[in-house]
Amino acid sequence: MIVCGDDALAERLARELATVYRERVTLVVPPAPRTGAVARARASAVLGRVQSVIGRTDAGRHATDVLEAPDLDEGVLAEAGARGAAALALVHEDDETNIRAALAARRLNPRLRLVIRLYNRKLGQHLEELLDQAAALAVPGLDPAALDTSTTVLSDADTAAPALAATAVAGTSKVVQADGLLLRAVERTPPAAGEVADPGLCTLALLSSTTDDPAGAEGSDASGREGPALLPDDETVAAATGRGTVVLETVTHAAATPSPRRPAGRGFPLGSLFPARLRRSLAGLAASVLALAVAAWLTTENHPLHAAYVTLLDLFAINDPAIGASTSRQVLQLLAGLAGLLLLPVLLAAALEAFGTFRTAAALRRPPRGLSRHVVLLGLGKIGTRVLSRLHELGIPVVCVEEDPDARGIPLARRLRVPTVLGDATQEGVLEAAGIDRAHALLALTSSDTTNLEAALYARSVEPGLRVALRLYDDDFATAVHRTLRAAHPQALTRSRSVSTLAAPAFAGAMMGRQILGAIPVERRVLLFAALTVARHHQLEGRTIAESFRPGAWRILALDTAAPGDRLPDLAATPAHDTPDRAAAGLVWAPHPGYVLRPQDRVVLAATRQGLAELLGRQPRSGARPPGLRSENRPAPRQRPAPE
Repeated sequence: MIVCGDDALAERLARELATVYRERVTLVVPPAPRTGAVARARASAVLGRVQSVIGRTDAGRHATDVLEAPDLDEGVLAEAGARGAAALALVHEDDETNIRAALAARRLNPRLRLVIRLYNRKLGQHLEELLDQAAALAVPGLDPAALDTSTTVLSDADTAAPALAATAVAGTSKVVQADGLLLRAVERTPPAAGEVADPGLCTLALLSSTTDDPAGAEGSDASGREGPALLPDDETVAAATGRGTVVLETVTHAAATPSPRRPAGRGFPLGSLFPARLRRSLAGLAASVLALAVAAWLTTENHPLHAAYVTLLDLFAINDPAIGASTSRQVLQLLAGLAGLLLLPVLLAAALEAFGTFRTAAALRRPPRGLSRHVVLLGLGKIGTRVLSRLHELGIPVVCVEEDPDARGIPLARRLRVPTVLGDATQEGVLEAAGIDRAHALLALTSSDTTNLEAALYARSVEPGLRVALRLYDDDFATAVHRTLRAAHPQALTRSRSVSTLAAPAFAGAMMGRQILGAIPVERRVLLFAALTVARHHQLEGRTIAESFRPGAWRILALDTAAPGDRLPDLAATPAHDTPDRAAAGLVWAPHPGYVLRPQDRVVLAATRQGLAELLGRQPRSGARPPGLRSENRPAPRQRPAPE
């Protein structure tokens, strides 16, 4: 496996592949001298963590090699082993760098499985089709989908946004949407004595939090306390008294997705341009003009159209004075002129009203008075924009806070008519303007750890019971912050989330050639949802649903009953390309436990990372070093000279 990147996602992806799937990994990073002091320090830290966690095994079969290269050209990819590699992940933050390297890699090895990190989803769809078509043309008869050599384009923002959006409503409930698949989980507190907990569809996890320890050990996987138990069996759930649970309550597409509605800001109804009083004034003037036209037609022998034309000329004061005409004609002309005088202020009011309506639509909305139980979203960058879109789809009221008026998510907030406050969240009065004292939760998603922490601490000083979710880069720092905030505010809910930690399992699963549908964070661990074909999996084939259940490893949640030719090619399709009704996909949730799995069946299952690795046949061989042990002969990074 080859991983090309220079940030935390590359580090965690390489660690995931080597420690969970026990794959040989080559990490390609840019040399430190090309970057500034801060980036150089971060790159050195990433390199050090990767080399300290992932070392050579005793058998020498699984290792991590580090190659430093200034550019990702064909020579660098060939030196990294792209011609014989199974998969290549391009996870640089720059889309152009990833696209250029993907084109070069496809020329080197048409059979190479590509996983590309792109923020632009539409461009990613076109790139997938282009690279798969190039592979099919390079090798006649090659079917990228059938041979598992296809291209997968993922976005760390899209992968992590559902979990971050779920954190805003988590506490007693959690909603996770992974592209086209919608999952709803419920986090339940320990039942009181004598109460029987509702198991829901199935129990996904037992939380580390107990009645005596509500904070639990959520801060870190390395905590000395008992961590969460993922995918427990019924006996374990029944025996675990006093522990919270994560229960799968509903798994339907229409239940949590609001009905389609016309996006605000695209066209305006008549009531926005012409209020009721203005419409009544215009209707009265129109009726007066019509009456004058009818009177002119009756008092003269002119054609009705000619009478209406003359009335309009009188109305706009562009007709000759009716000197010497009949008395009725003169009276009608005076009345028409009076109606014209009344028409001028009405037209002016309509113009001003229309101008104000369009100007308001082009400007950012201010938080309305009395708004409460909303989510305050801090930061409209790459991650914040995706989270805002998810929260809007779920119908959750949001107030955004952004310092940069040209941030990436400002146009989306303006189009969705989401109230937005421009200003530094660490300055006094900014969070108050967003209604933090009446908010349901705070999502601090800026790229600065200190800004997120300062905003969270200030929000807690205003509202001690506020639900807070922080995006923090460093895991150790996140653990310390989490424990301190939970100790200081034991009754308030605190979450610390790392985008790279949430996204790395999905990228690793795509590199292994399997379809990862989404992930649910359970404290500091991750539960994966995948779609697998039963064929060639001896743990599933020929077994019943009940027999295939492996507590703590995997559990089948749904069965695709559609014929193989009628199945959706990708259950993780984006909503724009998804079916409007999930039932059309043929998915049956909670299938009968006695159903015997056939090779042609496709199942949707929840699995731990280790459980998915076992299903994929990637367990460590005998003599392999356990994950996390250092190696004394780990390789030093190889330097590739920069081109002249």
